Amino acid sequence: MAPTRSFGLLLALLSALTFSTSGPFAHALLDAGWTAPAAVAARVGIAALVLAVPTVIALRGRWGAVRRDLTSITLFGVLGVGAAQVGFFNAIRYLPVGVALLLEYLGVVLVVFWMWAAHGQRPRALTTAGAVTAVVGLVLVLDLSGGARLSLVGVAWGLFAGVGLASYFVLGARESSEGEVPALALATAGMAIGAVVLLVLGATGLLPMHATFGQVTLGDQRMSWLVPVAGLSLVAAVVAYVTGIAAARALGARLSSFVGLTEVLFAVLVSWLVLDELPTTVQIAGGALIVAGVALVRLDERRPAEALASA
Repeated sequence: MAPTRSFGLLLALLSALTFSTSGPFAHALLDAGWTAPAAVAARVGIAALVLAVPTVIALRGRWGAVRRDLTSITLFGVLGVGAAQVGFFNAIRYLPVGVALLLEYLGVVLVVFWMWAAHGQRPRALTTAGAVTAVVGLVLVLDLSGGARLSLVGVAWGLFAGVGLASYFVLGARESSEGEVPALALATAGMAIGAVVLLVLGATGLLPMHATFGQVTLGDQRMSWLVPVAGLSLVAAVVAYVTGIAAARALGARLSSFVGLTEVLFAVLVSWLVLDELPTTVQIAGGALIVAGVALVRLDERRPAEALASA
């Protein structure tokens, strides 16, 4: 039985909430001596293993589609999964989680400019307004007045994560538009490829790959390293992806992605409760503008083509 739209909305919010928990879990591992590539490899590798069986079931009769789209699936894994998460996990080494996530979500605006440059889809007035609003919000998040001390290295990693997120949307939309590779299979394959690439780069010494296996601190509590690893892979990856896919089927890709923007707000709330990290007033205002700008862009995408033709 297909979920109702109301239930689909709840699933989309649950997906955003579970995605937003990745920051505190990753913080615990990074503070204990894990490198960002190692944390990402553990997260996506374990999640891919957990989702392997349902993926095989979803791919019955469609393995040929996977072979035909292997190049784009590989790019999705390397850029949309690996680059986005490595960038974000490195960013939170220097920035509050909420600020790092806000920088990453500028990737949604980058999608607009990519579609203009690569496909000639010039942004309309509402999209342009959204992009300008988001850029103003970025300036406020960086708090150039000096009220907050942000690491330029952290900002760079956050923007790199934004590029990875843009790749996630562009490559993911390409797969879904062809309608052959199920979303679950794309997510699982992307995570598996991302994990393999990171492990190979780590084995060759091109990326720092180090993990510790003792006690870690999550919030103010000491616990086993298995707890944040399990949280990253099962909550912030498996649950987040599965509920997100179910929500997309109930709401449609555009509406579910719009609701997914609440991840930014959930991340600020979770970071405040778990890590005692709260952006300054200026940064909160900037974050609101970024969310508003991205929302305008997404709303513009939802406008019917017929209405635009008469505009």
